[in-house]
Amino acid sequence: MKSGQQLLTSGVTALAPAVWGTTYMVTTEWLPPDRPMLATTVRALPAGLILLAFARAMPKGIWLWRALVLGTLNIGAFNYLLFVAAYRLPGGIAAMIMAVQPMVVLILAALLMGDRVQPVHVLACLLGAGGVVLLVFKGNATVDYVGVVAALIAAVCMATGITLTKMWGRPDGVGLLPFTGWQLVAGGLVALPFTLGIEGLPSSINGTNVLGFSYLIILGAVISYVIWFRGIERLPAVAVSFLALGSPIVATLLGYVVLDQTLSILQLLGIVVILAAVLLAQPRPAKRQKLSPDDTPDTAVPEPTSSSAVEGGRS
Repeated sequence: MKSGQQLLTSGVTALAPAVWGTTYMVTTEWLPPDRPMLATTVRALPAGLILLAFARAMPKGIWLWRALVLGTLNIGAFNYLLFVAAYRLPGGIAAMIMAVQPMVVLILAALLMGDRVQPVHVLACLLGAGGVVLLVFKGNATVDYVGVVAALIAAVCMATGITLTKMWGRPDGVGLLPFTGWQLVAGGLVALPFTLGIEGLPSSINGTNVLGFSYLIILGAVISYVIWFRGIERLPAVAVSFLALGSPIVATLLGYVVLDQTLSILQLLGIVVILAAVLLAQPRPAKRQKLSPDDTPDTAVPEPTSSSAVEGGRS
């Protein structure tokens, strides 16, 4: 991939975590309180059905269980844990904990795919985690340990989902839309029994709730997940995982612009450090080696021989 195409792909993929960075505000301001499983189900299942309505293709064979695994990790379990963290943790503490996700991807990619752990990636992990701490940490914040555990497991789910999605790829002949739809439907179906049997449905839904759910379905699922899985296909797993650090940046900026929260010098420094980590983790195009006039290539490609010349040689 050329450097310009690589930069464009990274930029487009980064739009997905940017949208997900709005989840914290939408959850606390627009959704019914204390309904993480409902939020997960309503976000995922309708979005998946919308995608499958446009591209009718169902998983077969080995992809029946692979779609279930990916849908659970990338959608069902991840979103539920993310909403639990968003409901229970103040400010951007959840985002700070989620910053361990690139480190988990780095380890899993080495173990499962044989990717080489490069020093630049280790440095990027440290920078990314440090930048998120500067961005969202508040010393007087009350920490809910259930929310902390939820955010930590969510990071592991996301990291495992990214790695397996990259390792398994897409089945031959299946487009990006149905592939994304499979995972959204699987994640929604995994969450649905828990929503109905344990959490239950809210007694009432107002117009603000409908607006919040609609936002999560269209922007937070249909569009963003198609963009995300496209990026996983085209970029290294580690590079994609670092793009997810855009979420806490967006969450912090929205808090400043919309919720009238403060933005300190340390937070601005954190944004700069996170961006540096993301750029550091992105793949670099291979450099072409120029041959001098005296150099000869190792292998020479013979010129094609015409059929008439072959016939002439035989006569």
